Parts: sequence; structure tokens; C-alpha cells
Amino acid sequence: MKRLDSLALKVAVLPTLDCLPVYLAKVHNLFDTTKVDVHLRMWNAQMDADAALINGSIEGAITDIKRVEKMESRGVEFEILGHTNAYWQLIANHTARIKHVKQLGDKMVAMTRYSATDYLTEKALEGVKTTASVFRVQINDVTVRLHMLLNNEMDAMWLTEPQATTARLYKNPVLKDSREMKETLGVVAFRSRILTDERRRQQVCNFVKGYNDACDSINKYGIKHYADLVKTYCKTDGKTLKALPALKYIHLSDAVIKSGRKANQ
Repeated sequence: MKRLDSLALKVAVLPTLDCLPVYLAKVHNLFDTTKVDVHLRMWNAQMDADAALINGSIEGAITDIKRVEKMESRGVEFEILGHTNAYWQLIANHTARIKHVKQLGDKMVAMTRYSATDYLTEKALEGVKTTASVFRVQINDVTVRLHMLLNNEMDAMWLTEPQATTARLYKNPVLKDSREMKETLGVVAFRSRILTDERRRQQVCNFVKGYNDACDSINKYGIKHYADLVKTYCKTDGKTLKALPALKYIHLSDAVIKSGRKANQ
């Protein structure tokens, strides 16, 4: 069993909508199992996936570019196969009566260090005068982060979908949106080291094909067509599902893998 797992292509995913193409491709058999056996590693915190990537126990992840940059600073090189449709919203607790970023002085903002949310916090506060320091609180688990907002344990936080939709449904106001900030940070990344092996390269190419087929299907039928997948893997409810915005999913490219060039050069 351990041998079969070591031969499989192991990919980290979170309970977020940017991972939906991977869930769909796996559950609906869009990955050609004669060419690639994809094993999903599901975490609630990206830092857990980072640890697995660094120690080499998994090959790839749905992540963000800031996390990749941090891991590369520790000596682990990656190939970026493309961007995801992930975006983050800075959402305030409605009980805190915060309507503008400048009101975050002496407030707690939940985020994760060395990540898109850390970077976006910095960008959101650029040139903003607050009455006191903003406390950045590291809450890595995206599910725990949302619950802290709903339970009035945090003043504001960065959330992606579907957690952002749940937060909005409870009348919590959006202060910032990464799309309006012109920031595209979600990526699909694989360790460069594995691509020196021809078998692994072929696995990644076949992963890309299944992923792209899943994107086409979601774009054609819509997210709500795959309600069961979203409820199961993104840990959301029917009310949130009905309120989700329409999202377009973007193809990955295997050109870098086939050519042998480094993706982020």
C-alpha cells in the first residue's frame, strides 16, 4: 500500500472553491487512471501542505504565490502551472461596526504569515492612517477562521470562497477585495525536483489534462451543478451554496513541463 502511494501523484487541497476542479476530476474520474493515480491530501491549513511539500511527501498543491515564494526562499524550487480563480475578501465582524480599513486600529485581523492574506493585509494598510496598531493574528485553519468571525471572536479577517460567502450572508461587511486590488495570487504548483523524472512529468501532464477538463465542465454547467461536491469537500451548507457568485475556472498549462523550462522564469 505504501509503495502504491509513493508512486501516486499526491496533491494538497483545502476546503475552498479554487480546489473544485481537482475534486471534480478525482471524483468524476476525469484523471486518466491508466496514466496518473492522483491522491488528494486534504488540509484545512495551507501551512500543513507547505510542510509536506518541503519534506517531499507530496508533489504539488493548490496554493498561493506568496507561500511558494516563501518555500523557495527555503531552497525548494517549484513549477507554477497557472493561476487559479482564488480571490480573498477582507471581511469585518458586523458587531465591530467597522466600515473602512482606517477603522482597524487596535483591532484583530486574522490571516496567515507568509501568505496571500499576509501580503494583502500589508497592501490594504498602505498609506492608511489608523488610530492605533493593527493586530495581525495568525489563524491558519480556514474553517476555524470563519467560525471565529461568526462567534464574534475576531474583528476582521481575510476569507476566500466559499467561506467569504458564508460571512457575507451573516451581514458582515467587505472592506477590501483582492480583485479590486488587482492582485491574482492563487496558483497550482509542483516541486521542480520531481520533474527530472520522466514518469513524474507524464503524471503532471495528465493531471493538467484532467484539471482542464474539470474547468470546462464547471464553466459549462456552473458550480451549483456540483452542489454535492461543494458541500462535501468545501464543508459548506445549502444556504451558502445558493448564494455563491458565478466563477470562471482557468486552464493550466503543461507547456513548461514538456519543454523542460522553468515556469516562473
